[in-house]
Amino acid sequence: MGLLYKARTASLEERWTQIRFEEANGPEKMEMRETFLPPEWFPQSGAQLTWPHAGTDWKEMLSEVTDCYVRMAYEIASREPLLVVTPERGHVEKMLKEKLPSAVFRQIRWADCPTDDTWARDHGFISLMDEKGARLLDFCFNGWGQKFPAGQDNRINRHLVEQHVVEGTYTDCLDFVLEGGAIESDGQGTILTTSGCLLAPKRNEGMNRADIEEHLKRTLHAQRILWLDHGHLEGDDTDGHIDTLARFCPGQTIAYVKCTDQNDSHYEDLSLMEEQLHTFRTLQDEPYQLVPLPMPDAIYDENGQRLPATYANFFIVNSAVLMPTYNQPVNDENAKKALQKAFPQHEVVGIDCRALIRQHGSLHCCTMQFPVSVLKPIQE
Repeated sequence: MGLLYKARTASLEERWTQIRFEEANGPEKMEMRETFLPPEWFPQSGAQLTWPHAGTDWKEMLSEVTDCYVRMAYEIASREPLLVVTPERGHVEKMLKEKLPSAVFRQIRWADCPTDDTWARDHGFISLMDEKGARLLDFCFNGWGQKFPAGQDNRINRHLVEQHVVEGTYTDCLDFVLEGGAIESDGQGTILTTSGCLLAPKRNEGMNRADIEEHLKRTLHAQRILWLDHGHLEGDDTDGHIDTLARFCPGQTIAYVKCTDQNDSHYEDLSLMEEQLHTFRTLQDEPYQLVPLPMPDAIYDENGQRLPATYANFFIVNSAVLMPTYNQPVNDENAKKALQKAFPQHEVVGIDCRALIRQHGSLHCCTMQFPVSVLKPIQE
């Protein structure tokens, strides 16, 4: 048994085809919801990278982080179309044409606009699906509670619509602050999030937990919200994004960060998070299958501040899971084995993300997927 979804053809004609997308685990069949937030493993029309430049916080290590972005671009565009958002198209296009195989480079399309930073997960569209296509939800991005400038990034989605690179019904949700890294969807009506992030100051002040839960359920067409009340990584600017801690996987599975070192500062809080995950039940009132991911060995910046390295920040594309690595052979390999267990039908591909965590993010933070029908085909 697998998933049965309706999706538009790549030609974007006004007709529908059936896409059968196999579940990685289990015999259950997910029912097609009238309107739903797809899981990340739902078939994709492409993915977005917002490219680093000297006007971002990457200025002092631009060459190093660009190498990481080139690798991400290669791994994504080898499997599906890639949208590159940049204020420097000429420069980036010339560079990628030189570095990527021609067949991969031809998978890239472009959006030209000013940007503050590169975290596409948090300023990108959150896409709902229904039988008519996609609803592109444009939430407010305010630099994780006004910690960093975000005005230009908050306008990127409107540029994508104006430049006709995406297709769907644009939906203005700018009266509510929400980052894509703050929520996980299983595609069946359950949203997983953290109270640390969504209840943090300077996001949606004046709204309490019940208010936010009701707003999310209504806006995302969710049946319920599962709140994690424990779990936070040192050096994390996001106040505890769920994509640094625990992730939905196919087959009623959750992959999560497990700390086994009792001397680690994260041990107590992540142990409490694990206990809470064990209490969660599926909509069928069954326990989730839990897949622990190793905790990377501590990595510090030049000032001695611990950086938020995590294997939970993986990114799912068509047929593959792109996994962050940190030049820790044992941990990297154990994380790969765990993710292969959670995604037995996917190839698990490691990408060195030591550059990314220097700015307190990792692989998933840099990317945003577009479900089928959203990213328009590249015009030859």
